[in-house]
Amino acid sequence: MHATLPLMQATDFPRIRRRSVDTLQVNLGYKCNQSCLHCHVNAGPSRTEMMSAQTLADVLGYLETGAVSALDITGGAPELHAQFRELVRAARGLGIRVMDRCNLTILQEPGHEDLADFLAEHEVEVVASLPCYLEDNVDRQRGKGVFDKSIRALHRLNGLGYGVPGSRLTLNLVFNPQGASLPPPQASLEADYKRHLGESYGVVFNGLYTLANMPIQRFGSTLISKGQFNQYMRLLRDAHSDDNLDGVMCRSILSVDWQGYVYDCDFNQMLGLPLVVDGKPRVKLADLLGRDLNGNPIVVMDHCYGCTAGQGSSCGGALAA
Repeated sequence: MHATLPLMQATDFPRIRRRSVDTLQVNLGYKCNQSCLHCHVNAGPSRTEMMSAQTLADVLGYLETGAVSALDITGGAPELHAQFRELVRAARGLGIRVMDRCNLTILQEPGHEDLADFLAEHEVEVVASLPCYLEDNVDRQRGKGVFDKSIRALHRLNGLGYGVPGSRLTLNLVFNPQGASLPPPQASLEADYKRHLGESYGVVFNGLYTLANMPIQRFGSTLISKGQFNQYMRLLRDAHSDDNLDGVMCRSILSVDWQGYVYDCDFNQMLGLPLVVDGKPRVKLADLLGRDLNGNPIVVMDHCYGCTAGQGSSCGGALAA
């Protein structure tokens, strides 16, 4: 059974509209050196989808218009794309803030030994996945030995100044729950992370983002196989807060897939729910040059409750204080 099928139905999620776009989130491809259980992209070593040079040129053309102030690069492991560094250089040359959604272990893959130095040189913000500060939990969720590799990568980044007080190099970590539950309060969990990682491993970082697991792709399939899908959806719906609607990321972000098609968010991208403009779906980024999307309706389904449940969840962490 496909994990997305239960979501493709009418929803009573509140209707919301866009504000002006300030961030372009670009998925360079689904190939990754890991296969994490919570991955909503279903990324892994066997995936072959990668952005073409022409589509990447369209992304650069959009950035050159000055339409956005931030570029959020994701994957898979986005650093596996042959033109990842070219994209970073171009964006930074335009004065655009660049974030790299990094799984940490990529920093030790053959051919990427100098990646940390490159990121530091261009002052790229590193948003690094570390779903727990305990070794057993991380290895259970991401694979045996991943925690140790992640700590070594964090030491490398710290050595370059990432996460160090007073440095211009920003390092934020990302937490995901182990299973079908909501993240704990972000502020208190961040304090726990900083205390444990600092005392046990000498690791420092700027902030922690807590993200709810989305019931789609690999995690959705896991929920279905365990008979927990409907229960988890009820949890998300029951924990919905209207106060989170104003801050959901889809109001100000554009998500672009490896083929150049545009979505309201990364989760809609994984569900094949494209941005709709003037009744036209399947819009490409190149078609949006000079287009103001302020007020454009956002495509919503039941999975959207994952962003408004509890303290809220977005690519920038919790929405509520």
